[in-house]
Amino acid sequence: MQPEPYKIKVVEPIHLLSPRLREQKLVDAEFNLFKLLAKDVYIDLLTDSGTGSQSDTQWAGIVRGDESYAGSRSYVRFEAAVKTIFGYPHVIAVHQGRAAENVLFGSMLRQGSLVLANTHFDTTRANVEALGAVAMDLPTPEAGDTDLLYPFKGNIDLAALEEVLAREGARVPLIILTVTNNSKGGQPVAMANIKAVRALCDRFGIPLIFDAARFAENCYFIKTREPEYADRSLLDIARELFRQGDGAVVSLKKDGLANMGGVVTLKSAELTELVRTREILYEGYITYGGMSGRDLEAAAAGLEEVLDFDYLGHRVGQVEYLGKKLEDLGIPTVRPFGGHAVFIDAGKFLPHIPPSQFPGHALAVALYREGGIRAVEIGSLMFGTGDAQPTLELVRMALPRRVYTQSHLDYVADVCSRIKAKRKELKGFEITYEAPFLRHFTARLRELTARSEPVGA
Repeated sequence: MQPEPYKIKVVEPIHLLSPRLREQKLVDAEFNLFKLLAKDVYIDLLTDSGTGSQSDTQWAGIVRGDESYAGSRSYVRFEAAVKTIFGYPHVIAVHQGRAAENVLFGSMLRQGSLVLANTHFDTTRANVEALGAVAMDLPTPEAGDTDLLYPFKGNIDLAALEEVLAREGARVPLIILTVTNNSKGGQPVAMANIKAVRALCDRFGIPLIFDAARFAENCYFIKTREPEYADRSLLDIARELFRQGDGAVVSLKKDGLANMGGVVTLKSAELTELVRTREILYEGYITYGGMSGRDLEAAAAGLEEVLDFDYLGHRVGQVEYLGKKLEDLGIPTVRPFGGHAVFIDAGKFLPHIPPSQFPGHALAVALYREGGIRAVEIGSLMFGTGDAQPTLELVRMALPRRVYTQSHLDYVADVCSRIKAKRKELKGFEITYEAPFLRHFTARLRELTARSEPVGA
């Protein structure tokens, strides 16, 4: 792995709590890692959303932020940055990705609508289902084999998509392509797959919307894995990608390199008017849309920086470095390694814990117990509600952008090695409280004994 393509100007102290204190923090949080205080976490790999370090240019923009309610010059700069990459004429600022989903889906979906995607992530699925619509995932079959070295496991299954459209097309108001595909391991979508989806959308008269939170990482994989794009710039690749769509919802807390922000950007003026009505109702006036002027400046600068090949090479290289360390330890992961996180296959790692007892969550708890590391389960706890049962039990260790160094990753691998040595001792969990949507954020859990009984029962 190449050295970090940046110098560190500001540092934040981190501290590792004692094992006794870590255990107490888990009990206090009712074994929900979202409820841990950040100060009690040593290495925080819960998410790469809004957790990155901002550049000196971004911090300078924060000072320049124009906080005018209407007509802010910071919005003008933000709008120009969005149009440069995405190319759509209409730009709707929102405070983060789930807000983008809210204002767009609320304008397009109705009770009984059917939304098709390569894979919906948690907030996307929740925003679809909260409107009484149905979220259907059509991932490429290769995505189900975590060991298969297939370069574009984020693809949608084209045959399945065509079959569903032929049968249910009248119910489908839009198709979503998530680039990269977070739920399947941060895996990219090939340009060839995107263009094939565009052809189906044209045939059936259905809009294609990108969930483009990690678009830059996806473009990097297209450049390095699709030979015909090897000599193209990342900006050219991004523009060609988005030309295939009718719009995008974007959390700018990922590849916008910002700590807060999001955007909906669209081709259709008619749809834009509907979305802006909801933007004003839920987010704010159209030239700030839930973002402060300083947030708009930081996001604009982030969009200008993110398609740097050296930055993305190091970013993806960090993930590959940690993934190979775990691979060398014999710890099963999703392969090939994705763009923003290493995903451990907890179902394979902990075969003695059934999906009903959340093996991914058991491993995530063990990471904090053993080394103060916070990660997140992506499996039966996050997605196993109703008829939607996940096929994989994963733990995602998401790397914040420009935050941790190689020595931090070596520490993470060492903790994983120690857990592997005693993995047969890990126990499952049961839920004692869950919310109707996005239950993993606020659920309360109890750890089970070896006899699959609650501790203290």
